[in-house]
Amino acid sequence: MPNTAQPGQVPHLTPIERALAGKQARIAVPRSVHATWEPPSHRDPLAVLALQATSRLPDLVPIRYGRMAASPFAFYRGAAAVMAADSAGSARTGLDVQLCGDAHLVNFGGFASPERDLLFDVNDFDETLQGPFEWDLKRLGASFEVATRARGMKSAERTAVVLACSRGYREAMQSFAGMHDLDIWYAKMDATDIVNRWGKEAGTAVIRGFQRTVAKAESKDRLKASAKLTQIVDGERRFISDPPLLVPVDELLPPDSSQQLEDTIHASMRAYRRTLQGDRRHLLEQYRFVELARKVVGVGSVGTRCWLALLVGRDNDDPLFIQVKEAESSVLEPFLHKSQFKNHGQRVVEGQRLMQAASDILLGWDRTAGVDGLDHDYYYRQLWDWKASPDLDIMPPTTFRIFAQLCAWTLARAHARSGDAIAISAYLGTGDQFDRALSTFAADYADQNDRDHDALVKAIADGTVIATAGV
Repeated sequence: MPNTAQPGQVPHLTPIERALAGKQARIAVPRSVHATWEPPSHRDPLAVLALQATSRLPDLVPIRYGRMAASPFAFYRGAAAVMAADSAGSARTGLDVQLCGDAHLVNFGGFASPERDLLFDVNDFDETLQGPFEWDLKRLGASFEVATRARGMKSAERTAVVLACSRGYREAMQSFAGMHDLDIWYAKMDATDIVNRWGKEAGTAVIRGFQRTVAKAESKDRLKASAKLTQIVDGERRFISDPPLLVPVDELLPPDSSQQLEDTIHASMRAYRRTLQGDRRHLLEQYRFVELARKVVGVGSVGTRCWLALLVGRDNDDPLFIQVKEAESSVLEPFLHKSQFKNHGQRVVEGQRLMQAASDILLGWDRTAGVDGLDHDYYYRQLWDWKASPDLDIMPPTTFRIFAQLCAWTLARAHARSGDAIAISAYLGTGDQFDRALSTFAADYADQNDRDHDALVKAIADGTVIATAGV
């Protein structure tokens, strides 16, 4: 007898019922449908970007445009809102998960777990929201098509990479569909797992390069950040000034306004501690607030308010950097639904905790007023706690295929934690029909992305869009 849920209760369906739901979704939305990309007649990607710019810091918006204009792949990285609008008109499977919302390949990488292992996982959640699993998978697959074009790979090589991505997701989801729920929750991918799983295929030279990357990541910590971002002034550690990328607030604003902002963020940090576990709150309380600076990060996030707080513990050689990053509404919300969380910082944090195998121990959120008199939502995290990123400029086709499988496994694990692995696996099936559909979509959408990038470059050239290059 099936377990039917009462209002407000979570339904507990049998595995057979869950598989049937996936097969019914396949009838309603055939897998071949996902191959289709037809731009709507009203489509205007530059208008989407301009609308985003209205809530961002005006002096930083030209930097964002300059970064996006650098290449089609750079444009793609910054165009999550454009792709969200494009996805809105597509057929939806109804198999919802916690979406990353911006699942391109550079938003995957290594970082330190609380146990000090280097984990590989999704690492950007600014746009996270519940929605159909295929939205994330399409964005990931298309990102590999765009990135491999940037490397000058041949069509067959690019197709092989995208097929490896889709197949990797499908096979990983099939594996998760056969696992116990708690085992899915504990599943992770660390450096040793990566070598054990793909080392033979990668070969000795690639593995040695990977090991060097791991060693470099483990050195990218708060002490390295301190050496790069600060100096000692009159016996106190202070931020260096590197405008416009890093600017202490006392250089950014008049004295009264800068002090107001620093006091506001300092007070917000005390409030944000309430969102941490008790032991981690105790740890953070050992550190003393010193200074605040504005930091420019990423491509898609340029223009949002991002502050960097410097704290010190026992002495100047015990620094802690807390990134205070503005969280606006997800780019998915206009096309899916409003977030269940009133604070978008909480939306980001809750989504991250749900999708990642392990999260930063100092991850939390708060809302506070800005010098503009408006309230802003923020999430808080450590700036650097190890960081490993793919070097796309030197990655050969074989390694691209392995990296595609690694990202796909990671995304499938995140989706299996938050959605129904059995239903999604049943929808995807054991054949390659969905894989081929995704490959077709990725190629067509990469063509569209090329046109969008060209439109931005043209708009900059004719003065319609103001951009700052090389920053």
